[in-house]
Amino acid sequence: MTKRFLWIILLAAAAASVALPAETINAAGATFPAPIYQKWFEEFHKAHPDVQINYQSIGSGGGIRQLTEGTVDFGASDMPMTDDQLKAVTKYHVLHFPTVLGAVVPTYNITGVSMDMRFSGETLAGIYLGNIKKWNDPALKKDNPGMNLPNEDITVVHRSDGSGTTFVWTDYLSKLSPAWKGKVGANTSVNWPVGLGGKGNEGVAGLVKQTPGSIGYVELIYAVQTKMPYGMVKNAAGLFVKADFDSVTEAAAGASKEMPADFRVSISNAPGKGTYPISSFTWMLIPEKIDNAQKKAAITEFLKWMMTTGQQDCAAMSYASLPKPVVDKEEKQIAMIK
Repeated sequence: MTKRFLWIILLAAAAASVALPAETINAAGATFPAPIYQKWFEEFHKAHPDVQINYQSIGSGGGIRQLTEGTVDFGASDMPMTDDQLKAVTKYHVLHFPTVLGAVVPTYNITGVSMDMRFSGETLAGIYLGNIKKWNDPALKKDNPGMNLPNEDITVVHRSDGSGTTFVWTDYLSKLSPAWKGKVGANTSVNWPVGLGGKGNEGVAGLVKQTPGSIGYVELIYAVQTKMPYGMVKNAAGLFVKADFDSVTEAAAGASKEMPADFRVSISNAPGKGTYPISSFTWMLIPEKIDNAQKKAAITEFLKWMMTTGQQDCAAMSYASLPKPVVDKEEKQIAMIK
């Protein structure tokens, strides 16, 4: 054996021993599920070292925009894409995959009040329309009988950036208040009648914490993690319910029976005595056609993992897991990715 031939063999062996680089997948979108997405991507990478998923938590609107522009491999949104948004994606059809369920909660800073506040949808709409201006307004007294509410001005706080959290909040208000639906409506960004704007959950929370008499809305997981007070909301059965794993799960139970084939559905104000009414699915937006075979294999494998192993992380992070009928339908949709 010549030295040159031996050198070639050694080089080949060295090349074979070097691990192949991980397949990198880039995604962006909703902040609502970002905590559990980051955990999932880390855990999936541990089980599949050859796959690295990078996620930018930039809001649902940003995720849809980047998916449309083709700068990410998939997007994420708390609001289903509209027909017009789907038509704007010309390279492929977009598939909606529900991932978890969460809730949006009213948080507040009221002088002298430490008990859980109770809010009907009509009262919340009245506050955000600017029609209810004081914490001792008759509408709030009706929702909270026996509570000593102060004669204090209400300062409304809302998101200043495009947000799926805002869509969930305004979608609920639109169902409960014809005045809200007619004047403001439901979207990731709306023309707020009153209030101060904060960017992200952090901005809203910061304004509420530093402003006596204020009310805002944040994702349940954020309120839990930061120990912010949040109120009970009146559901379709007429009962005031606090958001938690069980009340959000119940919101999905009825919806799963009538889930449309494309998974675009709103479950705010869902029926059920124990249902928390400002609940929502959140979705990953996956291209139906993925030209890169390695990325296609990695994304489809992740989706299968997310629907099974990944769901076990939900309760500990204040999300509700997917109902089995929804998982069964989603597993069939994976086969549509070409």
